[in-house]
Amino acid sequence: MNHSRQTGAVIVAMGILLGAGTTRAAEAEPQPAGAVVVADMSRAIDRITVVGSRQEHKVPGSAHLIDADQLETFEYTDIHRMLRMVPGVNIQEEDGYGLRPNIGLRGSGTERSERITLMEDGVLIAPAPYAAPAAYYFPIAARMSAIEVTKGPSAIKYGPRTVGGAINLLSTPIPDASGGRIEARYGSDNFYAVHGVAAAVGETLAVMGEGYISGADGFKKLDGGGNTGFEVQDFVGKLRWRSSDSASRVQSLEIKLGYTNNDSDESYLGLTDADFAATPFRRYAASRLDNINTEHKQVQATHFIELSSSVDLTTVAYYNHFKRDWFKLDRINYGGTSFSPAAVFEAPGAYPAVLAILRGDMDSPDGALSLRHNNRKYDSWGIQSVLGVALETGAASHALEIGLRWHEDEEDRLQNDERFSMLDGDLVRTAVDPIGSNANREAKGKAFAAFIQDDISLGRWTFRPGVRFEHIDLSRLDYAGSDPDRVNGPTRIRKNSLDVVIPGFGVTFDAAEGLVLLAGVNRGFAPPGAGTTDASEERSWNFEAGLRYNGQNAFLEVIGFYNNYSNILGTCSNATGCTGGDIGDQFNGGAAEIKGIEVLGGYVFDLGGGLTVPLNFNYTYTDATFSTSFSDSFWGSVAEGDELPYTPHHQVYLSAGLEAADWGVVVSMNHLGAIRTEAGSGPIPASQRVKGHTVFDLAAHYQLTETIRLFASAENLFDKTYPVARQPYGLRPGKPLTVTGGVSLSF
Repeated sequence: MNHSRQTGAVIVAMGILLGAGTTRAAEAEPQPAGAVVVADMSRAIDRITVVGSRQEHKVPGSAHLIDADQLETFEYTDIHRMLRMVPGVNIQEEDGYGLRPNIGLRGSGTERSERITLMEDGVLIAPAPYAAPAAYYFPIAARMSAIEVTKGPSAIKYGPRTVGGAINLLSTPIPDASGGRIEARYGSDNFYAVHGVAAAVGETLAVMGEGYISGADGFKKLDGGGNTGFEVQDFVGKLRWRSSDSASRVQSLEIKLGYTNNDSDESYLGLTDADFAATPFRRYAASRLDNINTEHKQVQATHFIELSSSVDLTTVAYYNHFKRDWFKLDRINYGGTSFSPAAVFEAPGAYPAVLAILRGDMDSPDGALSLRHNNRKYDSWGIQSVLGVALETGAASHALEIGLRWHEDEEDRLQNDERFSMLDGDLVRTAVDPIGSNANREAKGKAFAAFIQDDISLGRWTFRPGVRFEHIDLSRLDYAGSDPDRVNGPTRIRKNSLDVVIPGFGVTFDAAEGLVLLAGVNRGFAPPGAGTTDASEERSWNFEAGLRYNGQNAFLEVIGFYNNYSNILGTCSNATGCTGGDIGDQFNGGAAEIKGIEVLGGYVFDLGGGLTVPLNFNYTYTDATFSTSFSDSFWGSVAEGDELPYTPHHQVYLSAGLEAADWGVVVSMNHLGAIRTEAGSGPIPASQRVKGHTVFDLAAHYQLTETIRLFASAENLFDKTYPVARQPYGLRPGKPLTVTGGVSLSF
């Protein structure tokens, strides 16, 4: 085990990776990626996870773990790059650093990761998962000890979104012995990061503190100068009590407190095709003041008790608060018309004067540029319990879980615009609109959820039947823009409620030594937004089947999937460049089919003399099409058979390394096929195409002493210039060559 993630590796001792005692993940030799297993549910943390190491690999469904050793290999800080190790994950890059991820699973849609269930330590972590699920907050991935990605029938354990699946980020656990580590790195564009963990552990009490600070000047070049980077501070404290060895009942209580602040000079304003070809890392002068500042606070209390040798109960109470103000260009007022910047990039030839203003090459009329304070506050809180029961019925053994959750969340928008003129290449403020004049509203969600799931082992068969129930109440309260204090009450109240039953069933069969066949089916579901009156919930039936092989030095998984949507939703947001509705409105996309295949594998060659060559690969093919014809202001004009936007057909990840006892070198390749930005079929028009790209990363480490580890990496090794998206406004570049070096000290 490498030392720089020493505390993260304690995940093995705590039981997350438990399969049948010891695990391959805890052994010294390198392992292929994509470990899959059933945890034995013997500790509280197991109740919030699905997968573990790959010694056991009978999960009836697609479930993968990126463990501490894999995260350490490249020392990534970007969640997008981490998730490339898992097939079936759709990613749309944005800022290059992964601060505001766009993640989907099996073609579910990527915008702000709102179509999947996001969790930290088994707790819903999107700012308002029911009322406003767009994840403008995302946990700092660099401090995580492991990441679970769950698709298929296993996802019904989490909810509410089961169409694509769930991602569960596992924070650094309190270790079983006192100690810690500190890690520092520095690199291109003045990128820096310092990460420290320290713990004091007694027989029954333990405390741990963790801090992560990072920043960079940014790799984009702003017209007229200025930063395009970020600063982030993230702190976590944990306190744990556990019963003594002589206690009649084993139990523990852990309190987690977290605080995160993020200040990013980030914009939605991209480039025209011509400007991207000439200067891809340029930022127009009109984006000079664009900035997002966020603050997140979390409190979580987890109690575990063994009620008997075969029954245990885990209860988690939680509260999350998030606030943000993203001040950025929103509208252009020119020629007597107010319009979104998206219109300019859809037809740049029709707006030469406006483009000149955005570039700072021409002075604008008075107040031509409106910058909006996208000011929002979010709160979410709840309590959830999982009862675990192990029992025997005849020849069958059962690992039964029964879960309940009460959850509430809300979003509060109080937004206004400031108006600017472009003068001599600079932004000059001319007016400030009243607070609340742009948006003054609240969205609220309440949900009661319950699930029951049973792992039934019968000879060479394992069955996992399960069902989830959700009762959801959503409301949206609109207030007058002239009433920021809301003394006159709402001008409109919209409510919607729904009850849904979400079944799932998975099965595995031990066909031969190391070979498991699997199949599963589950109901896909995603609730509509708060106050949505015209859009229905998202519904699908999801099917998958495949095999897994786990040999001495090899691992292979092949899974085919088919998701049949009876209704697929689109959400109007700034992030999508939507101009056809109010922000937050949802649109029915009708029936759709998403099918594909996921392949994951690895092999470790032993060269002798302590040298090994670990190889890993994964491949995803996705075919996503509409099954109906329709037209609306979000999806546009759609014909049956049109492909869904932002869903590539092909994704490939490869890595190869050379490792010894105290050093290692590894190179990876990620290929993403071309994508279309609007629904359509046939050849992709140039104005709706984001070209595919292939990017290589290189990493190396050297264990200088037992406690000191040196490491270095080069992301985008060959300095490939490539676009990642056209939304919201114009082409946006991926991160160029970024070289980083660092040192880790454990104690």
